[in-house]
Amino acid sequence: MSNGSGRFVISLDFELHWGVRDHSTVDQYRENLLGVREAIPAMLDLFRRYEARATWACVGMLYAENKRQLLDWIPAQKPRYRDATLSPYEAIEREVGEDEASDPFHYAPSLLRMIAATPGQELGTHTFSHFYCLEEGQTAEDFEEDLRAARRASEGFHDAPKSIVFPRNQLNPAYREVLARCGITAMRGNGAHWAYEARPYAQESALRRAMRLADAYLPLVATTREVPSSRGSGPVDVPASVFFRPFNRRLARAEPVRLLRIEAAMTRAAREGALFHLWWHPHNFGVNLQENLANLARVLEHARALDRRYGFASSTMADAAN
Repeated sequence: MSNGSGRFVISLDFELHWGVRDHSTVDQYRENLLGVREAIPAMLDLFRRYEARATWACVGMLYAENKRQLLDWIPAQKPRYRDATLSPYEAIEREVGEDEASDPFHYAPSLLRMIAATPGQELGTHTFSHFYCLEEGQTAEDFEEDLRAARRASEGFHDAPKSIVFPRNQLNPAYREVLARCGITAMRGNGAHWAYEARPYAQESALRRAMRLADAYLPLVATTREVPSSRGSGPVDVPASVFFRPFNRRLARAEPVRLLRIEAAMTRAAREGALFHLWWHPHNFGVNLQENLANLARVLEHARALDRRYGFASSTMADAAN
């Protein structure tokens, strides 16, 4: 029997087009991006029903009410990526509309207010500009300016963000003190296996992607951590366990296997008093919404049963870090 110290953590990378703009145009990803407008209220309804807590790591640009405000927030010191397509700043004038009504792909203040008003939900940061901490051409000073811009953007919506999720999971250990100076107390780290190690985007490989896909269905990599960990003065690492892959019609027959894999890992964490951290993007639910919601409801029902039996508490990242 568990001692009741197990934690079930959910985090979502809320980024809209800012997170995919370097490899997908709005038109190429339109259905997923527009689907977020229906997916987020539906997910929040499920979180309310199951009393599930979650961290929403938000790109700071999404808070803007209009283009003028967005441009006012841009930090004076910006990254100079070697791959210029990674920076969103030069594209704002030609790609971004005037406000949320005219451009639902780059603004989301109404959705952020909805999240903030839902009990148990934490609004963290996904940096201001979807900042890439391992790409060539950026510095710790650039990163700190970006985080301060993210903090300014969130003023008036909620307290200063305490949790961070790194875009593309590019955790840079050298930036821990920057995080501490910016008030960040929790960060989502990566699994220790080579398939999940933080790397620049150019170092991604078909082999790593194939390994992660296979791991979604077969228990190839350990998915739990006994407790969140802290090193030095920086934030506590609340490491990811499993990416909650969206429903895929081509792999529909394997869906029960994928869900059983997640449930088995959750059960093990609950029994051992360990941490289990599930994550995804709201745009992953932008298509096949009903199937994705059904899968989420099943996982939340399992978490509730584990909480009743083992004391497997639903937690935000900040909860787990504290």
